[in-house]
Amino acid sequence: MLKIKRIFMLTLVLVGLVAMLSAAAAPVEQTSSLSGIVLSDSLVKEGDLVKEGQVLVKVMTIAGPAPAARATVDGRVASVLVKPGDKVAVGQVLVRLESAR
Repeated sequence: MLKIKRIFMLTLVLVGLVAMLSAAAAPVEQTSSLSGIVLSDSLVKEGDLVKEGQVLVKVMTIAGPAPAARATVDGRVASVLVKPGDKVAVGQVLVRLESAR
């Protein structure tokens, strides 16, 4: 009976470790908080290292230029899904990050 408990506990630990590693590798989607036209300044590039809170994409709104997406985690830019001149909407995924955590 003790051997079965050990095997069960070891299996749980391994499943937990695999789940943690899988979650860490999953890209973190950064969405737009504003609608507008993507500007070239402050637009990150694939491979850039970013810090939490850093502006990833700026858009031109009715009120003028404003940050549309900021990094929610430290990491590396995996992909940029917009380019200057693109129209974006609130909630649209603009950038995917690989979390450093």
